[in-house]
Amino acid sequence: MRILIAADMEGITGVVHWDQVDPEHKAYPRFQKLMTGDVNAAIKGAYDEGASQVIVVDGHNAGRNLLIEELDPRARLSAGSPAPLGMVQGLEAGISAAMFVGYHARSGSAHAILDHTWSSSSIAGVWVNDRAIGEIGWNAAVCGDFDVPVVLLSGDQTACAEATGLLGPIATAAVKQACGRMAAECLPPAASQPLIYEAACRAVRALRAGDAPQPLRLARPIALRVELVTSDMADRAEIVPGTRRLEGRIVEFSAADAVEAYRAFRTLAAVAKA
Repeated sequence: MRILIAADMEGITGVVHWDQVDPEHKAYPRFQKLMTGDVNAAIKGAYDEGASQVIVVDGHNAGRNLLIEELDPRARLSAGSPAPLGMVQGLEAGISAAMFVGYHARSGSAHAILDHTWSSSSIAGVWVNDRAIGEIGWNAAVCGDFDVPVVLLSGDQTACAEATGLLGPIATAAVKQACGRMAAECLPPAASQPLIYEAACRAVRALRAGDAPQPLRLARPIALRVELVTSDMADRAEIVPGTRRLEGRIVEFSAADAVEAYRAFRTLAAVAKA
């Protein structure tokens, strides 16, 4: 039983501000340690319930955040960027289930720490088959193309609710209660990390028992719609082959499957921000 842990940073224990997840800021090293601790809690839960291998994907920013010297030595770390499957790199290696640690709610969510979708400076919103999604939905859909269910998510209460609303009754660990975009009541790591560990144990037990929610499978072909922050970003995005301009800041793309849609979205986001 091989488990993939996809880790982001905005939903990590204690994070409430962009400075804390910015490699250029003096606060960042503290939160690298907290991120590594949250991930280690999920790794331990997975192994304690019978995982044969755990692959951790560092999905924040450029993928160079987790402290490998403090990571559980039984795990393997996928780091750096860009990777073909982005925040869920490694799915093609026969993964049984995925866990999302440190995730955040989609752009525009209320009472959600650092809510955004991919880039707060360029992406205003994303819809797939007319449903608004964020990084939780994107990465779960790519997992679904590989028949991999998402069985756990940790983050604030809004991210947890977004995950269960989209994926069904997966195990969740709410490590903070957000009351604004940059304000939350946070559990200290001595409380949050056992919560993540227990959720990981529940998730793997459910997987073993055949009780985990099904993988997220999107109806095909996939209609992707992206709203950029400014119209000049849409000017650049519509240069991408196959892209159509719907209105001032909105472009659309049709894809054969979730992986193609995900890659198209990443390309549109990169070109728009250039």
